[in-house]
Amino acid sequence: MEVDVKRAVAGQVPASRGSEGSVAVVGTVTDGMAGLVGQLLGRFEAAGFAVVEDGGSPDIVLNVVDEESPRPFRRKSRGTFVAALWTRPSPPTGLEKTYPMLVRALANISLCYVPGHGVFFTTMERGHYLVPEGDGLAADVVRRLLPLATSRLVIDNEFRCDLEQELWEGDSLTHELSVVGRRLDALGLLPAPFPLEELLGPRELRHLFRLYSIGGLSYGNLSARKDESRFWMSASGVDKSNLVTPGRDILLVSDYDVAGNRMVLSVPPAIEPRRVSVDAIEHWMIYRQNPEVGAILHVHAWVEGIPATEINFPCGTAELAASVAELVASAPDPGCAVVGLRNHGITATGRSLTAILDRLEPVLLREVPMT
Repeated sequence: MEVDVKRAVAGQVPASRGSEGSVAVVGTVTDGMAGLVGQLLGRFEAAGFAVVEDGGSPDIVLNVVDEESPRPFRRKSRGTFVAALWTRPSPPTGLEKTYPMLVRALANISLCYVPGHGVFFTTMERGHYLVPEGDGLAADVVRRLLPLATSRLVIDNEFRCDLEQELWEGDSLTHELSVVGRRLDALGLLPAPFPLEELLGPRELRHLFRLYSIGGLSYGNLSARKDESRFWMSASGVDKSNLVTPGRDILLVSDYDVAGNRMVLSVPPAIEPRRVSVDAIEHWMIYRQNPEVGAILHVHAWVEGIPATEINFPCGTAELAASVAELVASAPDPGCAVVGLRNHGITATGRSLTAILDRLEPVLLREVPMT
């Protein structure tokens, strides 16, 4: 059952909003930020975006926040992309300063402006890189930001209590997911982000999880093909070293509902299911395109010399899924491929999860290059 990835994306997932939309600025714009904010708005307008008040539902919000006490922008729609824009006098060190700001501001991305250096980008996926200072700084920032801000999330779930009774307790594939999850943890390949409970109160945590349809922030995911059209996959936000219960920690993805733009999950009765990993749409595309793929592993690590996506689209978006699926499909052997997700990690295919990890373990680099 071969499916053209480009045609699948065009016909089976929502298209991007395109270059036209609306942008708003909220927060207090200080003298030190006024110049950059004005230039950014000018570049957005040149790209076809209307500058509006935040009272409506703008597509993009530049939330100007203070480093010491950032004020979150509580969006009315999950479709609103929020960039936390802030400044500090010296460059941040890695993720130590920027990732907490991203979480505390409930933003999709953090943009830290350091005069004389440029703008430091930090994404939810731990991507962090510098757009250097120069005459074209605002243009470069908007050029980097627009593809991310206009991408489309495919993260909603539909749960159907139609899982076969013989699978209620799992099978050999769910057992392998559990074993490989523990191996990933032992190898240090499941890095945890900053403790959310220490950065956000209960209300903000609920808001964050509802916005992104997640059960927590956790990196890496794994899946195994069950049959021609279904695959088992780790749940969103779950501890990958403790994958135990089908329907809660491991989900059976049975379909993609095009009209509803959501993944369809078969679950057992009498259990409250978790949501499946946000990367389910990516795995669904890869399995549909390549019948020889038996398993897929995604980790925040790197392998030298691999092809990589051009843009660091957010996880769970149709655009990232299509980019990764195209790279896998164009590999010499799609059934045994390793491709890079720029500024994030790798996705690897194989006949089984064990085979993938056995193959990759000797060559994995823990540091992901940021560009």
